[in-house]
Amino acid sequence: MARLTPVKHEDRLTLVEHLDELRTRLIISGGAFAVAFALCFWQNGRLLDIANAPLPGGRVPLTFGVAEPFTTTVTISAYAALVISLPVILYQAYAFFLPALTNKEKRVVVPFLFMVPCLFIAGVVFGYFVVLPAATKFLLNFNQSQFNIQVRARDYYSFFTLTLGAMGLIFQLPVGVLAVTRLGIVTPDQLSANRRYAVLVLAVIAMLLPGTDPVSMLLELVPLLVLWEGSVLLARIVGRPAEEPAEARDHRLRAASQRRRLGT
Repeated sequence: MARLTPVKHEDRLTLVEHLDELRTRLIISGGAFAVAFALCFWQNGRLLDIANAPLPGGRVPLTFGVAEPFTTTVTISAYAALVISLPVILYQAYAFFLPALTNKEKRVVVPFLFMVPCLFIAGVVFGYFVVLPAATKFLLNFNQSQFNIQVRARDYYSFFTLTLGAMGLIFQLPVGVLAVTRLGIVTPDQLSANRRYAVLVLAVIAMLLPGTDPVSMLLELVPLLVLWEGSVLLARIVGRPAEEPAEARDHRLRAASQRRRLGT
């Protein structure tokens, strides 16, 4: 029978059992996505109203193809379903890879499992309420007297999903900073000493994100800088390398001492 709960690190499974567990977790993830997609497609009218809200002046996107309203609705529903089912998918991935992690790695990884979805949602909310309205207002009003400006549905919804997805990803910056400090790769002092290089890298990242206008670039750079400074501060508080339990450390030291005696 396939396992639904994470196996322990000391458990030994055969290749067939691993494949069986992988199949079960893929089925559960696919089922969660299918249920979320059915819900989103059922409520596609409300979903599209939410997506159209950042457009200034109550604009409604235009479609130019016979199948474009249907394909666009399916695409938007799929993106929303992925976000809704993300916690289930992340848990299934965590439960499958958990046995491969050592105790030290678990102490580093497990707290991030709660941070990742929370920060992603925070990034999506920030992008929806701050970045998108400002970006669409600037872009659609730029030189408007010289153009007959219309909004095509496929282009707008692509910009909409890419912007929100990018904001969700850049809000994962604290996860990356805490990971490298908890693993002992760098220290908070080293991060602070190289702040100017970090600002340059963050500015380049903001420039490469969706939305080539200066307004959206600035709105994306500001949270990046705030997240960076907050991440360094948080790393000073909780970002020290995870300490090994005393019992495990004593066992490791005794084993190393015995190997040295045997070697002599």
